[in-house]
Amino acid sequence: MGAGGRLRNPTRRRRSAGHGEGRIDWVRTLLAKGPARLCRTHLRHRPPPAGSLTLHCLLLDCSASMLRGGRLARAKGLLLAWTAALYRRREALAVIGFAGERALLLQPPGKAVAFNERWIAAIAAGGATPAAAAVALADRVLAQYRRRAPNTRIALWLLSDVRFAYLPPPPQHADHSTVIDFDEGPRALGRALHLARAWNADYVSACTLAAPRSR
Repeated sequence: MGAGGRLRNPTRRRRSAGHGEGRIDWVRTLLAKGPARLCRTHLRHRPPPAGSLTLHCLLLDCSASMLRGGRLARAKGLLLAWTAALYRRREALAVIGFAGERALLLQPPGKAVAFNERWIAAIAAGGATPAAAAVALADRVLAQYRRRAPNTRIALWLLSDVRFAYLPPPPQHADHSTVIDFDEGPRALGRALHLARAWNADYVSACTLAAPRSR
């Protein structure tokens, strides 16, 4: 994520839609570019539209371990940039925070809006990491949303250091998932990569994303 606060795509794998198909997806293209100069190999294209929009569902780990090394602050910076990008694209957003013994729906599914600094800044951390509760809540919320908008594509993003005892089952109502790994340094456990493989999800280390400073 660059200084301009635009989301870059952590996905490194090419999709079945080739480079020449659909319009350029700038959110995913900028994520693929990272800090490098933009070139043709970074381009990501949207597949031909099959529905009205995409819903991005973010699962934000707010447990105590995310306070180490400013992990939560960086995740909140990523979330702030994400909401701005999705607002410009007129896409939909849902945010679930999880900490302690429960998961909470911080933002119900709906069109992304501008001016998100206040509610994002208020997100606090502490306690354990109820990841399974977060996935279960996401499944309930997304199932309800799918019934209302059956043609909507759903992308799920987990922002976490994956410092929890049990890996949750994969979400059932997401068309694609990405795990953004905040567990860094010499004592990293590598559980996020294991989870991404178990979910058949994309994986990206958060240290490769240059998120803007949180406010």
